[in-house]
Amino acid sequence: MPNFRLSQRLAPLQRNVFADMDRAKAAAIAAGQEVIDLSLGSSDLPAPDHVVAAIAASLQDPSSHGYLLHQGTLPFRQAAAAWYERKFGLGVDPETEVLLLIGSQEGTAHLPLAVMEPGEIALLQDPGYPSHAGGVYLAGGDIYRLPTTAERGFLPDFSTIPAEILSRSRLLVLSYPHNPTTAIAPLAFFEEAVAFCRHHQLVLAHDFPYPDLGFDGVEVPSIFQADRQRQQSIEFFSLSKSYNMGGFRVGFAIGNAELIGALRRLKAVVDFNQYQGILAGAIAALSGPQDCVEATRQRFRDRRDIFIDALAATGWTIPKPVSTMYLWAPLPAPWQTRSLEFCEQLVAQTGVAASPGIGFGDCGEGFVRFALVHDRDRLEEAARRITQFLVS
Repeated sequence: MPNFRLSQRLAPLQRNVFADMDRAKAAAIAAGQEVIDLSLGSSDLPAPDHVVAAIAASLQDPSSHGYLLHQGTLPFRQAAAAWYERKFGLGVDPETEVLLLIGSQEGTAHLPLAVMEPGEIALLQDPGYPSHAGGVYLAGGDIYRLPTTAERGFLPDFSTIPAEILSRSRLLVLSYPHNPTTAIAPLAFFEEAVAFCRHHQLVLAHDFPYPDLGFDGVEVPSIFQADRQRQQSIEFFSLSKSYNMGGFRVGFAIGNAELIGALRRLKAVVDFNQYQGILAGAIAALSGPQDCVEATRQRFRDRRDIFIDALAATGWTIPKPVSTMYLWAPLPAPWQTRSLEFCEQLVAQTGVAASPGIGFGDCGEGFVRFALVHDRDRLEEAARRITQFLVS
């Protein structure tokens, strides 16, 4: 037995259903199943050629091989600010209002350490992205779950939060387009959220990795179209989805200068930055031709239609999402309260892996999330296997 103890901070992180699904996938492979993994939102598409070329060129430059401190990230921050202004028509200061991140998840995980004291409350969506809770737990904070259900268009109702909860609350975390439900929040809702946070002196964090994955002409708003002076808010972006750069781990935050400065101080004691060559690729992505983004959007839109149509032929009707790379599928009878069991049995019997809705929060029960990370032939094969499972 080891002669030490671990921190109690780890207690809430000991088990989650995604670890259960990893074990279920491994067991299916060991049993000889050919797995079609639709459980992870990791794009199967390659990073654009001009991005890869910029990274490759940096490898031959020895000056790029050392540590990269904050001041050395200014060219990237300038490119991010210019991208944001082109996209949303709002100018930001790359010196004080933009921060490079090792993926947007670094920012959402560290923000509670910067703005919360132990015992204070973060308001999180249910269902919502699991890592949002992890950062709050590590900061010693408590969580109040905001039901985010179909009855309200997957928008939480702030009026239902008890006064005693609001008196201890410090942080509201939103994410639209929403993972896992695929919903988009209208600008009017963001305006409501900003006013709510101003009234209750809350920090508003918006996790925003899907700004380019709106389909069928749908425009995806930024939180700063509602908080134009960046008084309450911080927004987290990722190059993982728009530019298929998930493995390169590059994202950035834009927001209130004090919040950006607080995260910068945290980073100073936690890490340096990415390899400089990765930033060369990220600058090429943000500053270069954007036809690759349109191609990615069309690819996921087409996959959405293919998979929904294939499942509809089995009698499983799934609402057509207007954003993201997922389907949020209400489970057919008799599985409505057994999403984890459904996913475990589905992968064991067919090799098709999906994410159980309960893994995103109690309000996710009764749904499964499919990630559209394969092309037509694999999606149609997955639908064929699912059909066999449902009729067996």
